[in-house]
Amino acid sequence: MTTPPFDPVSETDVAVVSAQLGRPARDVVGISARCVCGRPTVVSTAPRLSDGTPFPTFYYLTHPAATAAVSELEAEHVMNEYNELLATDEDVRERYRTAHNAYLADRESMGHVEEISGISAGGMPVRVKCLHALVAHSLAAGPGVNPIGDLALARANWSPQVCECTIDEVREGS
Repeated sequence: MTTPPFDPVSETDVAVVSAQLGRPARDVVGISARCVCGRPTVVSTAPRLSDGTPFPTFYYLTHPAATAAVSELEAEHVMNEYNELLATDEDVRERYRTAHNAYLADRESMGHVEEISGISAGGMPVRVKCLHALVAHSLAAGPGVNPIGDLALARANWSPQVCECTIDEVREGS
């Protein structure tokens, strides 16, 4: 079993993610995608939180501008369109199932949690439930892995190539 590629977590990363979320970051095991300025955009979270709670969302979108842009897509009911695409396009449906399996393998590499075995995120593999989770997976895994996350990312009014960070710089050790 291999570990998914992500950056190790620094104290500064945890401070930035906590500021992005407006609450303390929990059980972050890696930074899976970064803004072009270097700040975290997607974190990987332990499959079992330190309080014992199973946590299926391995890839978690934290960047405020990205989160807002994806929330706009959800408010526009884009998920209905993508669910229709899954229902009618066999190729997309198969690639989405493959994305689900890749997600499970990535999370499983950090530890097995029986309660969430076979459960990924965002509605995979049969429906679109949370675009935030799917975009996070696309950003972490790269283009071509999660077809629905890729479509949502392309449609969002946000780009990982343009810094929109608004959080004051957090210094190491502060």
